[in-house]
Amino acid sequence: MPEIESVSENALFGKYEVGKLLGCGAFAKVYHARDVQTGKNQIRTDGLLHTLCGTPAYVAPEILAKKGYDGAKVDVWSSGVVLFVLTAGFLPFNDPNLMDMYKKIYKGEFRCPKWMSTDLKRFLSRLLDTNPETRITIDGILKDPWFKKGKHKEINFYDEDPYKGTDEKKDENSASTSLNAFDIISFSSGLNLSGLFDDSYNVVDDGKRFVSTESPENLMKKVEEFAKEERLRVKRRKEWGLEMEGQNGNLMISVEVYLLTDTLFVVEAKRTGGDAGCFTEIWKNKLKPVIMAA
Repeated sequence: MPEIESVSENALFGKYEVGKLLGCGAFAKVYHARDVQTGKNQIRTDGLLHTLCGTPAYVAPEILAKKGYDGAKVDVWSSGVVLFVLTAGFLPFNDPNLMDMYKKIYKGEFRCPKWMSTDLKRFLSRLLDTNPETRITIDGILKDPWFKKGKHKEINFYDEDPYKGTDEKKDENSASTSLNAFDIISFSSGLNLSGLFDDSYNVVDDGKRFVSTESPENLMKKVEEFAKEERLRVKRRKEWGLEMEGQNGNLMISVEVYLLTDTLFVVEAKRTGGDAGCFTEIWKNKLKPVIMAA
């Protein structure tokens, strides 16, 4: 067996030693990789990776072809799969039979739900382009209409901290902005990285969310009626958002509705103050059933 020089920054994945790894799975960017048994470098003179890796449902077709692939272009494909799952609720390429699933990936066979917007369908088709040479680039993503939606829209910002006083008058007719890719991803509880950077970080609320097809106006009306029945003070923060407060200040809840598509909306309820147990009980047994009622 050839002698292999150890590198402190390397990591072992099965029989492969990977150096200077950034990311993981299909999103990994590898600067050098070699087989620990043979010492053979997995990045060849063409500058492309030649190792089959990544979660099966997320791998790009060029990885399956085993002809070498560009890591950045593979990342774009995997990002497309992630976005599809976040917006559709299921995988674009899925089959109980692994080989059949690989065939679907290789051919780019997937169907978007009918309720998806035209811009989103077009964006996903560019991300999940089976040809890496014509697949949308990072620059292209930043310029795509769906990705940019809401980015440059003039909106009024509101104080998210209920304990921070302000004399500024809120515009009660300002509607919530629609969700872009970053907003949707940030809703995933598994992606809260704040604790990695600040030991003193403390989450006040673990937000409760669900998707609804009911109009924001009707949803807000239901919340206001609930607040009236429970004798909670209501402060309208924007057209699709409000804040409720208990009479003795022992509980503060904010409810906001976000536009996901033309016919789908995300309802988010947060505890902005008060007892966590009380918030969970009210949400589960009272507020959520009222909002979700047909």
